[in-house]
Amino acid sequence: MKSFVVAAAVTLSATMAFGAAADTAKLDQLLEQIKKERAIEGRANQERERAFLAERSDKQALLNTAKKQFADEEARGKRLQKQYADNDILIAQKQTELESALGTMGEVFGVVRQSANEAIGTISSSVVSAQYPGRDVPLRKIAEATELPTLQEMEDLWLAMLTEMTESGKVAKFDAEVVKLDGGVETKRVTRFGAFHVTTADEYLLRNDTTDQLQPLGRAPQAKIHSSVAAFNNAAPGELVGFFLDPTKGNSLLRLNQQRSTLMEYYHQGGTVGYLITVLLFIGFLIALERFIVLSVVGGKIRAQLKNLGNPSKDNPLGRILTVYHQNMSADVENLELKLDEAILRETPKVDRGIGMIKLFAAVAPLMGLLGTVIGMILTFQTITLYGTGDPKLMAGDISLALVTTALGLIAALPLIFVHSIVASKAKTVLHVLDEQSAGIVAAHAEKEKA
Repeated sequence: MKSFVVAAAVTLSATMAFGAAADTAKLDQLLEQIKKERAIEGRANQERERAFLAERSDKQALLNTAKKQFADEEARGKRLQKQYADNDILIAQKQTELESALGTMGEVFGVVRQSANEAIGTISSSVVSAQYPGRDVPLRKIAEATELPTLQEMEDLWLAMLTEMTESGKVAKFDAEVVKLDGGVETKRVTRFGAFHVTTADEYLLRNDTTDQLQPLGRAPQAKIHSSVAAFNNAAPGELVGFFLDPTKGNSLLRLNQQRSTLMEYYHQGGTVGYLITVLLFIGFLIALERFIVLSVVGGKIRAQLKNLGNPSKDNPLGRILTVYHQNMSADVENLELKLDEAILRETPKVDRGIGMIKLFAAVAPLMGLLGTVIGMILTFQTITLYGTGDPKLMAGDISLALVTTALGLIAALPLIFVHSIVASKAKTVLHVLDEQSAGIVAAHAEKEKA
């Protein structure tokens, strides 16, 4: 292309030069230049052709090499396939030989794995692990192993089981981290009772198998059970003290006892009826207390008046009756007796005031308890109608209302009956003294009249 352009340019130049009567020498020079350029281009084309041919021979060599490598790999693949098949046969033969050689060792392997699995469950949930953590790690390796256990691994299994049995019979004290109810962790001195319980100086602890931590009960059990922990830890050396032990390791009995209702919770289950019974009991006790104090004071004044009958005082019933006698000493026996009876009748309401109300409360309290029982049973049957009897917990609240109100009614009635009896007895004592003294006064006055 370059030669054509040069030739065209030269031709055009020659034409223009010829048309313009150019110099012949210049044309000769132009011709020589064209010949030289053509020779140069020819040599360049020859060089490109030789390079192409050389490159072509190299590509052929590479292709031949690749074909040879491919053939070698195919042959190698066939050899590996044959070797793989031979190895499968050899593995099967060796497996058969291994099973034959193992004999009873295979049974031993199964027993070891089974024992390790059982020991893992026992040890991981045992409170002994709170003092000796990490004992289940080698056992898990044995349980997950696919080959025969080593002698060291079987010794680890034996040692773990022996440690569990030995520590189950010991009471040991050690320092451990205890999770507080607010989420913090505190190091405390704890006591381990075999494989049953771990306690601090004054409370039971539970071991969380998931987090491997000790934590207190969310709610303390009964007072007598809870106090046994402190009693044990405060006991002198050699002193025998009682301690409540849960054979289920705190997983059943202690947790169930923890869920028991307290007396205050039982009381609140009585509801409105229970509160009203409590109000009756409280009012009855206040009346009884007021009557007891007043009658005790009156009785003391009457006893003081008995020692000084000639000088009556109006601050006590006997003194007021004696005052009536002194005011009517000149009256006949019948009139005097009527005057004294009238005075005693005036004093009787003051002495007996409120005592009948205590008796009324003692009679009403069990009736209110019966009312609460009826209400509780009505609510229970209503719950059964709505939800059936599939879940007893749905009826527990209503049944508690029925039973607790009955108990509260009886609990209120019994002490009210006793205090009523005490107060009524003191009131009868005062009235008996008044009647006795009145009868004595009348008898003495009648004797004077006869004389």
